[in-house]
Amino acid sequence: MKVATAFLASATVLLTNTVTASAIPIGDVSVVENGNIKRQSCVNTATSRECWGDYSIDTNWYDVTPDTGVIREYWLSVVNTTLAPDGYERYTMTFNGTIPGPALIGDWGDTFVIHVTNNLENNGTAIHWHGMRQLNNAEFDGVPGVTQCPLAPGESLTYTFPATQYGTTWYHSHYALQYAEGLYGPLIINGPTTANYGEDLGALMVADWDHTSIFKLWDKAKTGGPPSLDNTLLNGTNVYDCTTSSDAACLGTGKYFEVVFVEGTSYKLRIINAGTDIHFRFQIDAHNFQVVAMDLVPIVPYTTDNLLVAIGQRYDIIVNANATNGGDFWLRAVWQTSCGNNLNAAKSLGIVRYNASSTADPTTTPATTYASACTDEPLASLVPYYAMNTTASTPTSIAISSVAGSWEINGGTLQLNWSDPTILMDYQNESIFPTDYNVFPLPTANIWVSFIITATGPGAAHPIHLHGHDFWILGQASTAYSATTTVLNYNNPPRRDVATLIPGGYLAIAFITDNPGSESEITGTLTSADTFLDTCASWKTYYTPTVPQEDDSGI
Repeated sequence: MKVATAFLASATVLLTNTVTASAIPIGDVSVVENGNIKRQSCVNTATSRECWGDYSIDTNWYDVTPDTGVIREYWLSVVNTTLAPDGYERYTMTFNGTIPGPALIGDWGDTFVIHVTNNLENNGTAIHWHGMRQLNNAEFDGVPGVTQCPLAPGESLTYTFPATQYGTTWYHSHYALQYAEGLYGPLIINGPTTANYGEDLGALMVADWDHTSIFKLWDKAKTGGPPSLDNTLLNGTNVYDCTTSSDAACLGTGKYFEVVFVEGTSYKLRIINAGTDIHFRFQIDAHNFQVVAMDLVPIVPYTTDNLLVAIGQRYDIIVNANATNGGDFWLRAVWQTSCGNNLNAAKSLGIVRYNASSTADPTTTPATTYASACTDEPLASLVPYYAMNTTASTPTSIAISSVAGSWEINGGTLQLNWSDPTILMDYQNESIFPTDYNVFPLPTANIWVSFIITATGPGAAHPIHLHGHDFWILGQASTAYSATTTVLNYNNPPRRDVATLIPGGYLAIAFITDNPGSESEITGTLTSADTFLDTCASWKTYYTPTVPQEDDSGI
């Protein structure tokens, strides 16, 4: 596929209020707010990235959000498409015909209005806006069986949500295994940054990829663990060696992802792990970089030459183009084989060029070769810029285990009914949930709750993602948790929405029960009840025993 200079193929975007989604407001600019011109009081430039109009990097975005009056309106078609992302042609699932899907871009305080039409031939779908808080707006979170009924083929649904946060995230299908078939794309919300830079390059999405449909591999995974997939895609492209293959689908047309640097320029790059089973270490040969944000939380910058990125995590980094003699350099997404493997792991690469006309493969090597690590970045490095302490509370224990191909939580598995999502049961004031829903009720609003999550059994390493909240990471280790000797951190611990549960160890998290909805929190209400109920009615009409049936937990 073709890759634009800002890393992602652009989409046709129609915006109300005639405001264009620029990558970063630069210079002495004005914005349109409710039809009026408003001069920014703190201009975001290459030397003042901490500024953002009447707001800044010091604003508490959990409580304060700009009201720009700007609507960012997008149209997404979920469609089957034949593509050859790495030079091997296969049937895929895509947004608007590309992998990744189009970049959805807005500014902090804008409102996203995203029209999704399911044009798949044989599947429902539901689209999740990963990491978005969806405060009092859970029905647009996009989880089938929890916050909505799936969208039946031929049907459309408009997801509407405010950009109360800023930074880097992504959107993806939350229906079965669809995002592993290509149904994912970047979601970028411009805002202040904790360090200065010259140019925003946009998102770099890294995902593992197979030449066989992931649905065909599912049965093998259930009985034998996750299979090693064929390749890795960097923004939807990579190479694959077809020289000895007689397979007609092996076209040999794949290309490395490439980006061009200009010496002396500093670049912001937004790294996203959109994978199924990849835990990678990001590196650019001969280049250090500053890490300035994790998930949707700005952090105190720190400098490194490598970055561990787990499934679903995002990091914003700033790279200085400081190679004085130009050249070509490998960009690496190094597989951490203690977490999972890949049949083409050595080619999990991209290219940084200082000469746009160069076509040579780099000959560079990393300054340091690190041992494989199935962990996150050290907690001590991940210091939120806006400091927020947490309050100690009596923790709830959650034990995750892998049993006979299924994940269990405290001995129970999750089995949702797509046609009867939990948010609908909330709306109907039902207080007794089916046992298979494995519900953890949190009936008291606006209090701190904490959880000690542990794991046993094979393949226990797992990304833990919480919808509707950031969580505070009180502790994380590869050793066992002890209620008597383990010391947890309540003083401005890292905040994010994805963290790794390390095999044999624990993850301790805390959050405030301040977002009513169906992530197992306080009962909420539906803001668009008619639309919600119409979607469920269409799904129930479509979902008969003759169509593909639910074959996993439902989410």
